[in-house]
Amino acid sequence: MDLINPTVVDLSRFQFALTALYHFMFVPLTLGLTFMLAAMETVYVVTGRKIYKEMAQFWGKLFGINFAIGVATGITMEFEFGTNWSMYSRFFGDMFGTPLAIEGLMAFFMESTFVGLMFFGWDRLSKPAHLAVTYLVALGSNLSALWILVANASMNVPEGAYFDPETMRMQFDSFVHVVFNPDAQSKFVHTSVAGYVSAALFVMGISAFYILRGQHKQFAARSFRMAALFGIISTVAVITLGDVLGRMDYEKQPTKIAAIEGLWHTSKPPYEPWILAALPDDAKQENHFEIGVPFVLTPLIAHDFNTPITGLHELEDAAEPRIRSGIEAVSALRRYGETHQQADLDIFHAHENDMGYGFLATRHAPGQDVTAIPAAALDQVVQETKPDILPNVFVTFWAFRLMVFLALYFFALFAISSYVSLKNKLERNKLLLRLCMWSIPLPILATEFGWITAEAGRQPWTVFNKLPTFMSASTHSVSYMLFSLAGFAVLYSIFIVAELYLMFKFARLGPEAHDTPHDSAAPMHLHAVSSAPAAH
Repeated sequence: MDLINPTVVDLSRFQFALTALYHFMFVPLTLGLTFMLAAMETVYVVTGRKIYKEMAQFWGKLFGINFAIGVATGITMEFEFGTNWSMYSRFFGDMFGTPLAIEGLMAFFMESTFVGLMFFGWDRLSKPAHLAVTYLVALGSNLSALWILVANASMNVPEGAYFDPETMRMQFDSFVHVVFNPDAQSKFVHTSVAGYVSAALFVMGISAFYILRGQHKQFAARSFRMAALFGIISTVAVITLGDVLGRMDYEKQPTKIAAIEGLWHTSKPPYEPWILAALPDDAKQENHFEIGVPFVLTPLIAHDFNTPITGLHELEDAAEPRIRSGIEAVSALRRYGETHQQADLDIFHAHENDMGYGFLATRHAPGQDVTAIPAAALDQVVQETKPDILPNVFVTFWAFRLMVFLALYFFALFAISSYVSLKNKLERNKLLLRLCMWSIPLPILATEFGWITAEAGRQPWTVFNKLPTFMSASTHSVSYMLFSLAGFAVLYSIFIVAELYLMFKFARLGPEAHDTPHDSAAPMHLHAVSSAPAAH
């Protein structure tokens, strides 16, 4: 077979990474703010205190800006599957497209419909009805994430599907297995809760800005406290659920977990250290230095003290028989397509589980045709293919660590902020307030590092163990890809500038002045005259 130009594949990967990471700058804030708005409005409905209504309305305004930009970036990104990844779409479109269609029909339309009611229904709906609408917006946004992550999980752990040699496509075997794929459920909860962390620090940071400026003190203090408590619960959940997701990777994607840990050789439990920092060298397949914590790696990953964790060298060696078997599968599949002999189909089915490794070998086969490999060259092709099963260890290793280190930082920041807020000492802790303000972008970075870990760690596959990335792209020219990449970069840069401009503008304007207590329950130590003009 003729392979796609490697430069086109690299540009396609870079463009999709760029657009996906741009889009995901907006997603976590949308996921988290919806439930924070629902919590604020719930307090308003239960207590009748108008300040909580004003909180829901103001933070809802910022949510609306983020939601609109997020929708725009998400829609354009989905077109790339057809334009830049047509081979992947043909091979896996039934599996991937169905959850995306359900996301659009069931979740996105629901979310978009009720967003309008949430914004414009304050004076037209009863309190309970409007609260129900807000919860439906939150449910819709999180259901959108669920179906997208179901689609993504089917790429990482392709359950509920089988390969049809007649159509050369992956087909549904069990929709239930697709939806309840353990990787999808773990990834959905982990990703959603990470969005709650982003929203909590967003609200905390802007509230800290108001407190430092002496503006909207009651509003800011209540928002800060609610966000800090919401954040510490979310951070504990995201760390705990991250462990569940790591366990899933250990069972289903051992090359990813070995790359995450920078583990070149199989561990020797129980004293094998968890590596805090290292400099992995993919070319030499070694770490130039390591700083680790002994007796942590095995219980952290395997949840016991006796199970060795397989290293990258051993995984590479273990791939050799699968590569040979995969070459047999691809050769039999090619013959069956030409002759439709049952004997060839039987041979294919005997080696079907290793078909992806046969595809992986085509890059090194003479003429990119594994069916034409002479017996004398087979060993060489297999040896050249073995290193291809490994992801980029340096990128995967450090993306994971940056995500984890930031998660631990968030836990500490939320814990301290909750304590200080509950003790009513916020105004005395200006350093903490500045730290919260300047930390607003960090949860977004943490989620980006998480996605880099997940996607870089899956390489060299678009569909794990089934379809290599280098076979998945469209057959475009390099000039087309450069033009397309430049167009997306310009378009998404405009989106980001618009988002930042509007966010800064409305955050600086703040809520309407309301520092005179609305009810007798307002704490006296929070009473202050706002420095903002009383424009009502």
